[in-house]
Amino acid sequence: MSLKERIELVNTRIRQACIRSGRQPEEINIVAVTKYVSAEATEAVLDQGLTHIGENRLQVAGPKWEQLGSRGTWHFIGHLQTNKVKDVIGKFEYIHSLDRLSLARELEKKAAAENTFIKAFVQVNISGEETKHGLAPDEVPGFLEEIGQLSHLKVIGLMTMAPFEGDPEDTRPIFRGLRELRDQLNDKSLTDEPMMHLSMGMSNDFEVAVEEGATWLRLGTLLVGKEEEN
Repeated sequence: MSLKERIELVNTRIRQACIRSGRQPEEINIVAVTKYVSAEATEAVLDQGLTHIGENRLQVAGPKWEQLGSRGTWHFIGHLQTNKVKDVIGKFEYIHSLDRLSLARELEKKAAAENTFIKAFVQVNISGEETKHGLAPDEVPGFLEEIGQLSHLKVIGLMTMAPFEGDPEDTRPIFRGLRELRDQLNDKSLTDEPMMHLSMGMSNDFEVAVEEGATWLRLGTLLVGKEEEN
């Protein structure tokens, strides 16, 4: 199956999930996760009109961005070390893994120095898995209050990673939990503007994520395949 055909199939499945849940396909954004593929394969994704590119390793993403950065909007989707923030500012418009105060402060510092802004998702460990990064749900309100005065860091939503399940339906409580948490936080007006977005859903479970309110899907192998090992 060609890249174009895979994209068409994904869009069809998104439309069907939207019909089932009473949503509009225009509400759903795709981040093409290109972390496993070459710059040439990433360029092919851009050529097909998918302009949002997701990477999680700076040593791999850097050369790609130098070659292709002007063509797309880049999302950093992996765990971000504080000492690597300088390599993200000016390249990645979105950070999907804001999970601690020290990172928020460093992002603010570096973004202010560059006179730019970072759009961030707060990463929440809804499943409670010890192997996953992210704040516990009950830690998020205090965290949002702590970072509320950081003027170059705009929290636009929440992100989570569901466990890989043989039956994608088993991920539904995770995605529903993130949506309910987002709505509860918005009711408390903890951010200057309501958090509109939910970054959740990957190749194995994105349809369930759409049904539960995802606005950003992080799709890798389903779209672009896998050329190299992590």
